[in-house]
Amino acid sequence: MAGHEAAHWKIEDLDFSRIALEEVRRDENLFYLVASASFIESGSDLYTQNLVDFFRGDDEVTAWLTHHWEPEELQHGRALRAYVAHVWPEFDWETAYRGFLEEYASYCKIELLAPTRGLEMTARCVVETGTASYYRAMARGTAEPVLRDLANLIAADEVSHYKHFYRFFRRYRHEERLGRLRVLGTIGRRTLELKSEDADCAIRHVVRTRSPECAGDTAFVQKLSARLNSTVRTNLSAGATLKMLMRPLELPAGVQTVIQYPIRQFMEHVFLR
Repeated sequence: MAGHEAAHWKIEDLDFSRIALEEVRRDENLFYLVASASFIESGSDLYTQNLVDFFRGDDEVTAWLTHHWEPEELQHGRALRAYVAHVWPEFDWETAYRGFLEEYASYCKIELLAPTRGLEMTARCVVETGTASYYRAMARGTAEPVLRDLANLIAADEVSHYKHFYRFFRRYRHEERLGRLRVLGTIGRRTLELKSEDADCAIRHVVRTRSPECAGDTAFVQKLSARLNSTVRTNLSAGATLKMLMRPLELPAGVQTVIQYPIRQFMEHVFLR
C-alpha cells in the first residue's frame, strides 16, 4: 500500500498548456461529463464521514478511508475542477457546486448504506467498478491528451480503491458468513442505483448555471443525460466491468463457466442499459 501512496500523482503533473482550447471548448458533451464528475468527486467528504461512522471500531478500514480514500477522491474533484476552469473559465463552478452540494447532502445518509458491513463492502466494490468504468470510457472517448491522461489516472485510483474494498469485503464475508445470494442481491441493487440521483443531480445543477434558460426544461435535461449516458456506454469496456462486478461472488471456475452467460446478460441489462 505504501508504494502506491508514495508514487501518487499530483495535479501539478498535468500540463494544461497542451490542451487545444478552441477545439475542446466546442465539445458540449465533454464539458458536461467533466463538470458533473467534478461535482460528485468534490462531495466525497460527505460520503466518507458516513462510512467512517458505519465502520467505527474497525481501525484498519476507518484509517484507510480517512487518510487515503477521501484525499484521493477529493483530489479527483480538484483536478477535474481545474480542467473545467482552464477550458471553460466563464462557467461559475463555485455557484453551481454550492447548489449541487445542498441537494446532494440529502442523498448522503448513513441509513441508506447496506444492512451489514460485509454487504456495504460489496456495494463499495460496485461503486468503484462504476467509477473506474466511467473514467476509462472518458479516456477512450476523447482525443484530448490532457483529459485522457487525467481520466486514466483517476481510473487507476478507482481500481486501486476497488482492490482495498474487495480485501475488506473478504474479511467481512467470512465474519458474517455471507452467502452468494445475498452478495448477488446487493450487487444487483447497487448496480441499478449507479445511474440514479448522483449523476442526475450533478447534471441539473451544471445546466442551471451553464444554461439557466433550460434549467426548467425537463425534456432538455433528460435528453442531455441520455446523450451523456450514450457517450459513456459507447466507450465502455463491458468485459472488464462485468469481471469486476462478478468478483465478489467468488465463484468456482467450473460454476463460473456454466453461469457466466446468464449473469453477464443480467449485468449488461442493469449496468449497460
